[in-house]
Amino acid sequence: MSSAWLLPEHIADVLPSQARRIEELRRDLLDGARAYGFELVMPPLLEHLDSLLSGTGSALDLKTFKLVDQLSGRTLGVRADTTPQVARIDAHLLNRQGVTRLCYCGPVLHTRPEGLHGTREPLQFGAEIYGHAGLEADLEVQEIALDALQRAGVKKLTLDLGDARIVRGALADVTLDATTRDAVYAALAAKDQPALDALTTGFPAESRAAVLALLRLYGGDDVLAAARRELPARPLIQAALDDLQWLTQHLRAAYPDVRIGFDLADLSGYAYYSGARFAIFAAGSSDALVRGGRYDEVGAIFGRNRPAVGFSTDLKQLVVLASVHPLRPAIRAPWGEDAALRQAIRQLREQGESVVCVLPGHEHEGQEFDCDRELVASNGQWLVRAL
Repeated sequence: MSSAWLLPEHIADVLPSQARRIEELRRDLLDGARAYGFELVMPPLLEHLDSLLSGTGSALDLKTFKLVDQLSGRTLGVRADTTPQVARIDAHLLNRQGVTRLCYCGPVLHTRPEGLHGTREPLQFGAEIYGHAGLEADLEVQEIALDALQRAGVKKLTLDLGDARIVRGALADVTLDATTRDAVYAALAAKDQPALDALTTGFPAESRAAVLALLRLYGGDDVLAAARRELPARPLIQAALDDLQWLTQHLRAAYPDVRIGFDLADLSGYAYYSGARFAIFAAGSSDALVRGGRYDEVGAIFGRNRPAVGFSTDLKQLVVLASVHPLRPAIRAPWGEDAALRQAIRQLREQGESVVCVLPGHEHEGQEFDCDRELVASNGQWLVRAL
C-alpha cells in the first residue's frame, strides 16, 4: 500500500533552492522578451478539448490529460503545449492586423514524460510572432531564444537547423495515407534505414532516392551543399535550403560562439511546423533545451491563417544548466513588540531589504538568504550592523 503523501510518477515538488532559481530565471527571461517588444499573455490551464487540440495533430492529443467539465458536461483538456492557445488569443481576442509579439510562461501537463528522468509538469516559457511571413521574424525568434539561454548562463550552445518543407518536398509526388506518412516520419527521425527502405519500396525513384538521402543529410556546413546536389530541384526544397542559408549567415554574424549544425530529416516535435525549424542544445544535455520554428497553419482552425513563428523551453530543464545567482543578502532582526523596532523593520523592507525576523524561541533555519547583517539596539535606536 502506497503512502498518501507520495506524488504521482514524474511529478515533483519544487523546493526552496530550485524554486528561487526557477523564479529568477522566469523573471529574467520575461524581461528579456519585453526588451524585444513582446507582450505577456496568460492562457488558462484548461480548455475545451476541441479548441485545445485544433489543428495540432495526434502527437499532442496523446500528451493531453482529459476530463469532463462538471458544469457543461463537455470534455476538457489540460494544456500540454501553450502555442495553440496563444494562436487562439491572436486570432480571436486580439484580432490585430499587423505584427503581434506575444510571450508566456506557465505550467503544462503531459500524460507521459519526455525521458526517463523527465517531468510531466514542465514550466513552459515561450515567445511567438504573428503576422509576418518573412525570414526577419524567424531570425528574431532564434535570436531571442539564443539570448534567453545566454542570459541564463548556459554555455557551449549548438543550434540545429532544419525545415519541414524539405521532407514534404521530397514526398511531393507520393500519395500516402496518414499511417504510412507517420511511419516514414518516425523512421526519418530515428535514422532507421531498414525501416525506410521497406516503407519507400513503392515510391517513384526520384522521391525514394530523396527520402533515403535525407538520412545522411545532417552535420556541419557541408550539409546544405550536399542537399543541393542530392535532393531534387523542387521549388519547396530549394526555397527551404535558401532560407536556411540566409538564417545561417545572419546567426553566424551575431553569435560567432554558437555552433550551427543541420539535420534535414529532423521532424521531432509537433505536427504544426510548416517551415524553418530549430533546436538548441548545450554541453551536458543530450536533450534539446529549446525547440521552435515556423507554424503558419496553426491559426487556420480559428479562422485566421496568419504567419506565425516561435519557440518554447522548459524552465525546470533549463535551470539545471543555468548559472546560479548568489543568495540575496538579508538582515537578521529579533522579534519584539517595541514600536521603534517594528518601524525600523518596515522601513528597511520598504527600501527593498529582506529582513528575516527570528521568532521567539527559534533560530532562523532558512537556507535561501545570506544574513550578512543584523538589526541591533544601540543607544535607544535600532541600527544595522555587519555580521
